[in-house]
Amino acid sequence: MGIYLKGKNWYIDYYVKGKRKRKNIGHSKKLALQVLKNVQVKNVREDYLGIYEDKKVFFETFSKQYLDYSKVNKSVATYERSERLSVKQLVLAFGDNYLYDITPEMIEKFKAMRLETISPASVNRELACLKYMYTKAIEWKFVKTNPVKKVKLLKEPPGRLRYLKAEEVSALLNECADHIKPIVIIALNTGMRKNEILSLSWREVDLKNRKITVINTKNNETRVIPINNTLFETLSNISRTDDKEYVFYGKNGYPVGDIKKGFNSALERAKISDFRFHDLRHTFGSQMVMQRVDIKTVQQLMGHKTIKMTMRYSHLSPEYVNEAINRLDLAWTLYGHQTKTANSPKVITP
Repeated sequence: MGIYLKGKNWYIDYYVKGKRKRKNIGHSKKLALQVLKNVQVKNVREDYLGIYEDKKVFFETFSKQYLDYSKVNKSVATYERSERLSVKQLVLAFGDNYLYDITPEMIEKFKAMRLETISPASVNRELACLKYMYTKAIEWKFVKTNPVKKVKLLKEPPGRLRYLKAEEVSALLNECADHIKPIVIIALNTGMRKNEILSLSWREVDLKNRKITVINTKNNETRVIPINNTLFETLSNISRTDDKEYVFYGKNGYPVGDIKKGFNSALERAKISDFRFHDLRHTFGSQMVMQRVDIKTVQQLMGHKTIKMTMRYSHLSPEYVNEAINRLDLAWTLYGHQTKTANSPKVITP
């Protein structure tokens, strides 16, 4: 690094990440020395201390780069149904601001404004998207801090948990049209989401080893679900041709579109109210727990990223909890410390 005189102007000669650069400063040697010093300090801060300056990038401009990243790195369902919609609202609110100009106070105003028209859960999803956008902006060295970290999420009411009882399952299946029934059976026996079922391909179905490998998941993480006898019979009876990739296909062999109309008609005929297709997934989780399958296994089968999502079903099997606590009686017996009372619970042998 250095300065030199060319004609009547002073230039600085320096390197940035191994690339040589020259810049015309003007007639002042003193100014050239000062600019060179500033460049040297900036390089040291960024290269050796990890300190860098915020860049003048508009939020709307950055959002396009973020969506390109999201499209590649997140599942199709997450990108289409969550990311794009959330970013659209965020751009409307912050698009004309530089990334580094957006403050926690501005985000609080956005939170209050959005709460007037959408639910707390929906507001929280948009805030989560904004927070992750800033995480990437920091990683890509556009800004140094994440203002969303100082903004609290809204309290959400308990998640909706509607599931079918055995007699309702029977009634629904009896009223399902032939093209709807196998889709419902798969949902009830795997806990798969609707888009996972409708986009299911035959290469994901292994009837020989009785397993389904779900690839197109919400979390973009593959999971394996065993095929029980009920599901094996259903899948075996589905007509399959070599030229069709998907289990359920529509025009031109592409995955079947939405089945909302046919499913709702079956619900109406079965006299089942307040029920959505996604509730079949809740039915699967609920039945798993009521059949005393352990929570960790249910989490794995349903593809929940955290155990918190699965714990909503835990209250459905109090017998399982009672049995677990009663096993302590056996431990005390082994150590010779069991106290016998008239109401002592029966010792359960493992």
